[in-house]
Parts: sequence; structure tokens; C-alpha cells
Amino acid sequence: MNMSLNILYEDEHLIVLNKPAGQIVIPGRGTVTQEPLVRQVEQYWAAKAYVVHRLDQETSGVILFARNADTHRDLCIQFERREVRKIYFAVVQGVVANDGTIRKPLRQFGSGRMGIDPKSQPAITNYRVIARLKNCTLLEILPETGRRHQIRVHLYALGHPVLGDPLYGHNRPVGGAARLMLHAYELTFRHPSGQTVTFRAEPGADWRKVISQFDYRN
Repeated sequence: MNMSLNILYEDEHLIVLNKPAGQIVIPGRGTVTQEPLVRQVEQYWAAKAYVVHRLDQETSGVILFARNADTHRDLCIQFERREVRKIYFAVVQGVVANDGTIRKPLRQFGSGRMGIDPKSQPAITNYRVIARLKNCTLLEILPETGRRHQIRVHLYALGHPVLGDPLYGHNRPVGGAARLMLHAYELTFRHPSGQTVTFRAEPGADWRKVISQFDYRN
């Protein structure tokens, strides 16, 4: 048993974890020596784990794996049809004035970075101001689509890159934050039993440490 897994829920169909920032989900390119999260789940189960969706390596929070092909197929269809409700928390550089929606198509460029391209796939990100901090803003993010790096690129395009982002923004990592301040807080989907379920993961100590560096405005 791998005791490093932060398990929120598991049954005979699936497992829900709270992924730490810095943890890769699947094997990647290059010389990454870290064991991917999917391999840790497989060691824990002593069986194959099916990847349903992904989080960036730098992002923390709720992530879901299936235990069998039928569950995997059903969950993937829910994601494809945008039936899964996802809520993220993000701390962004600068003061965001109002709630809003970002509608900017995205595509991947040769460098591996994502960028805005009017002729590419549509991408929609809703955001709501939770709190205004000193020189930054805590947002609740509700993406309608799930493009690679979508939230990070959209917020950068808005002029408010995510704190700690090593890829999108100026003077990276943005704001000198010790980690990317993006956290997958909540996931709602239809369980194989037919019941709609919601799982939440509170941000960890590393998130709270960065937050503590910014005093709330009066």
C-alpha cells in the first residue's frame, strides 16, 4: 500500500484523490524521476488504473481514476459532453475588478505552450472574485471546457496570470510564489450507480503559506 496517496473516496468503480502540487499524473517526456500518480494508484490497487482526466503537474486538488474499462468509458463521455462540474481556486496577480467569462479559442504551439488562436478550439472559463488581497485576487473558477492549460492561459490573457506560474506571465514564476496557485477544489459527476456525487479537497499547507504572505485589504 502506498501511504502517500491522499484518498478522498474509493469503491469498486473508482478512486478520488487530492493531488499535491508538483506531482505528475502520467509518465511524461524528459528525465522526470518522479513516479507518476497513475503508477502509484496501480501499486495501491495491484491492478490497472484508468486515467479519466488530468491536472497540470503544478496544480493541486481533486483528481479521479477509474478501476475498470466500463467506468472509464462512462466518465470520459461525461467529461466530453461537459456534464462534469469543475470548480477551481486561483490566486492571480493584480486586482480583478469584476466577475466575468473568458471566451478565447486555444491551440498548442510548437513549444508546447498553449495560446490564443481565433481559428482553433473554443474554450470558455467563468470566474468569480472571492477576495481581493494585496496586489492579487483570489478567484473561483468554473471552466466550461477542458483545454490544456486553459485556466492559466485565459487568466494570463485577461492580464492576471496565476501566481507562481512558471510558464505563462512575466518574471516567472509569477509574483515569486513558491507554487502555482491553482487548485482543483470540487468535482461533480454521475457515479456508475446513477447518483450524482460531489467531492471537494481543501488546499494544503503550501497553498495557505503563500496566501499568508498577502494581507487582506481593509
